[in-house]
Amino acid sequence: MAGPEANGRSADHDVDPMFLERWSPRAFTGEPMPDALLMSLFEAARWAPSAYNGQPWRFVYGHKGTAEWDRLFDLLIPYNQAWVKHASVLMYVVSDRFRRVEGREPAPVHSHSFDAGAAWAYLALQAHKVGWAAHGMAGFDLERSYAVLDVPEDQYRVEAAIAVGRPADKEILEEPYRSRETPSPRNPVSSFAFEGRFRA
Repeated sequence: MAGPEANGRSADHDVDPMFLERWSPRAFTGEPMPDALLMSLFEAARWAPSAYNGQPWRFVYGHKGTAEWDRLFDLLIPYNQAWVKHASVLMYVVSDRFRRVEGREPAPVHSHSFDAGAAWAYLALQAHKVGWAAHGMAGFDLERSYAVLDVPEDQYRVEAAIAVGRPADKEILEEPYRSRETPSPRNPVSSFAFEGRFRA
C-alpha cells in the first residue's frame, strides 16, 4: 500500500506526512527568531535517545545581527554564506566523544555522532512543526571551527552547521540556489534496508 504524498514527494509505505513535509529550504525571511521559540527547538533535541542516556549533543548558536552570528557565519564556505545570510539563527552541533560518569574516568563512546544526529533530527522536526525550518550543512571550515567555537578537539567533535529561519519565497535567492529550492527526493527503502546481511 502506497503512503502519503506531500511537497511533490510520494512515500512508498505508510508514514506520517510530516516526514515528507519537512525539508531543508535555503530561502528565509531573515526575521528575528524569538528566544522562546529557539529554546523550543533545543527542548525537542533534549529528548532524543542516546547510548547510556549520555546526551552527547551540544549546540553553539548565534542570532543574526550579533557578534556571535558574525563569528559563526565566518566559518561557512562562501557557497553557504550566500544563502545563510537570510537565516535568523546559525548554530553548530557538537558531540561529546566520551561517556562521563561521576567517579569514573571518561570512556570513549562509539555512537556519539549517531546520537548527536538524533538530536539534530528532533530539532529539525520541531522547527517544521512550528512553521520554521532548519537546514544542516557540512560546508564550513572544520579545522578552524574548533578554535572559533572554543571546542576541545580531543574531547568533542564538531559535527555540522545548521541554519534556522522562517521559510520565504524562493525568488529572494540568486542562481544557482533559486532553481534548486525544492524538496529533494529519496532513495527507496529497498536500496538501504537489508534483511539478514549487508549489501552494497
